[in-house]
Amino acid sequence: CMAMMAASVFFFFSMNTFDKKWRTSILVSGLITFIAAVHYWYMRDYWSAYGESPTFFRYVDWILTVPLMCVEFYLILKAAGAKKSLMWRMISLSIVMLVTGYIGEAVNRDNAQIWGLISGIAYFAIAYDIWFGNAKKLALSAGDSILTAHKA
Repeated sequence: CMAMMAASVFFFFSMNTFDKKWRTSILVSGLITFIAAVHYWYMRDYWSAYGESPTFFRYVDWILTVPLMCVEFYLILKAAGAKKSLMWRMISLSIVMLVTGYIGEAVNRDNAQIWGLISGIAYFAIAYDIWFGNAKKLALSAGDSILTAHKA
């Protein structure tokens, strides 16, 4: 919790030191870490009170932060010519991944393998885009700081 909150403070306070084209990206990074810090706090309390995994809270956190991470990829690659369609594809796949993962883990455990397969396919489609697909091609064509940020 504290590491995520410290990261949020860093992102928010250092935002104005970055070139204007990167400020929205830094803001989104701060939002991601802030949301995670708050949810980790809730999850810690849930674990303390009930002694079991806070599955629902994990998915609430992920349904907010994972699409924001997809926005982050878009914002980094926007300088390399990324289209909004890349962002919306990654957001859509992340939502499919998370919703089907939750159904398999918490709602319909009897068919967890099917839900896990659907979730996994969405995950690997995102990973493919990032490491081998359009996102990778854009990062390679841009080079320098965009490629470094993409790899990170």
